[in-house]
Amino acid sequence: MPVRFGVFDHMDRGGPLADFFQDRLRLVEAYDRTGFYGYHVAEHHATPLGLAPSPSVWLAAVAQHTQRLRFGPLVYTLPLYHPLRLIDEICMLDQLSGGRLLLGVGRGISPIELAYWGLDPDLAPVMYQESLQVLLAGLDTSELTFEGQHYQYHAVPIELAPVQRPHPPLWYGIGRADGVPWAAQHRVNVVANLPPTQMRTITDRYRTEWARLGHSIDDLPFMGVSRHVVVADTDQQALELARPAYRMWRESFLKLWIKHGRMPNAQAIFPPEFDEAEAQGRAVAGSPGRVRDFMRRVVSESGINYVLCRFAFGNLSADAALQSVFLFAREVMPAFY
Repeated sequence: MPVRFGVFDHMDRGGPLADFFQDRLRLVEAYDRTGFYGYHVAEHHATPLGLAPSPSVWLAAVAQHTQRLRFGPLVYTLPLYHPLRLIDEICMLDQLSGGRLLLGVGRGISPIELAYWGLDPDLAPVMYQESLQVLLAGLDTSELTFEGQHYQYHAVPIELAPVQRPHPPLWYGIGRADGVPWAAQHRVNVVANLPPTQMRTITDRYRTEWARLGHSIDDLPFMGVSRHVVVADTDQQALELARPAYRMWRESFLKLWIKHGRMPNAQAIFPPEFDEAEAQGRAVAGSPGRVRDFMRRVVSESGINYVLCRFAFGNLSADAALQSVFLFAREVMPAFY
């Protein structure tokens, strides 16, 4: 089964902000040069977990620093956007990049962040569904009319269009197998943070639904998992880098939840220590050989065809992350060609 590799980036705070964006652009350029398929950035607000709260602004810079790398939000939190503005931003990014945008969409995983924006989290699912309908219609027309509960438009001229028609490929964060039929019906690429055995229920269901719809297995969308990855010359060097960086990343991940006396759902919580995450199959640190063996197990046990590596997190330096990227590209990825 062919496997491709991409990158997932929370853009979480790890050092002085003055250097942060330049260091991340150095990494993005490395992903482009070394043959990664896609770069996916999270959207979060009012938290050190996400220093790219406006993904479109960040991705415009990414477009100018890359030549082949596909990129996109994972995800745009649709209830936070005016759909007409987002249609324009999507078209601009796809045009600026020559058709390399990957369109991730979702309702937002954090009710705390939605509430900061004055939104009722209970309304987010309906707003998301309507907004997605508006986006897909607006990206494939020159005049938009839509009548919904939250959004109404009549004969709005749409001046921009994406390179990829009818729209850039859709991506969605998935947590349960009952979301698969919709994804398969709409040819949506799916990504999760789940351990291998839980992800297997989703990939098995996706293949079943895909075949039921009469599609060829050769055209199967991406089904991926994201994993923390640190590669160094030795296992010990990699673990010494990964452990403190993971603790800092996890602290950022949970900061708003702890502040408000709440916790995310159980499957979204990562264990306190890196070694525990690695034991669950959700992270790896080691020499290239150890990381290569880990990736083989994850692919086999999960049934996936895409792995999103989280190379930069917590207080990992840009140089340490770059070392991981180059070692991974040179000594891990070729085993999956």
